[in-house]
Amino acid sequence: MKDLKKLLVVIDPTSDVQPALARAIELASPNGADITVFLSIFDFSYEMTSILSGHEREAMRQGVISQRQAWLEDLLIGYTNEKVQIDSEVIWHNRPFESIIQFAISGSFDIIVKGTHLHDKLKSVIFTPTDWHLMRKAPVPVLLVKDHAWPVAGKILCAINVGSEDDDHQTLNGKIIEYAKVLAAQFDAQVHLVNAYPGTPVNLAIELPDFDAHTYGETIRMQHEQRISYLANSFDISSDFCHVQEGLPEDVIPEIARKIDAELVILGTVGRTGFSAALIGNTAEHVIDSINCDLLAIKPDGYRSPLEKD
Repeated sequence: MKDLKKLLVVIDPTSDVQPALARAIELASPNGADITVFLSIFDFSYEMTSILSGHEREAMRQGVISQRQAWLEDLLIGYTNEKVQIDSEVIWHNRPFESIIQFAISGSFDIIVKGTHLHDKLKSVIFTPTDWHLMRKAPVPVLLVKDHAWPVAGKILCAINVGSEDDDHQTLNGKIIEYAKVLAAQFDAQVHLVNAYPGTPVNLAIELPDFDAHTYGETIRMQHEQRISYLANSFDISSDFCHVQEGLPEDVIPEIARKIDAELVILGTVGRTGFSAALIGNTAEHVIDSINCDLLAIKPDGYRSPLEKD
């Protein structure tokens, strides 16, 4: 993991409390990284005022931008930090996720930090369409933040895949753990690894009378435990912090996150090319929809956003 030198923070225009900015300042302070707070605004009514000329509509848009810029500057007074340079940018754009990603690409930012909303009745995180688009299409890591502190000696859960031996998965596993180790050192946290393995296929037990389902299941379990132990050892992580459980990843990962009371889950998103480049992967989508803590989504090396220009 390279040092975070430039952080892009997406501002919530509906609130004077910005947990994403507070978290970004925590991340940026140790190495004096720069932060840019970003606000994308759009009001369709300004585009539909046909009695006004294009010049007059542009003047109205600039007036709204100036108002939001002034609000943003007042907001930043409460987040002043002598160790961190904070700049601001307000852009008029009808698709917020596109403006965020394009700005992140053009500015060579290392990470996008955005707040999430908590559903009061369900006590769970609600991910907006913009969140999903960022996780699918942003070429840099995306950190989605809840309104809570990261306590000392907290827990970071890395969702890894040791069931596949191909180089891409192995590289992504290492990348996930490297991010976790850096953050753990900064926040004095524990790094935990979680891996789900598949249960015994029912059709095998039916079609093969002599098939020993128990032995098969134990063999798969031990294989995954050995692989995760090897991976943990290579990154100096205690075997006590390795969690291997039978089941689907979208069930196991949120369950372990709740069990250990994780402050952050880090997972890799699937990189694809061509028509499927914008997809994040079904497993990751189900996991994300079920967790109730901060989330860091990381792309594989070589991922290219569909919004990047050739």
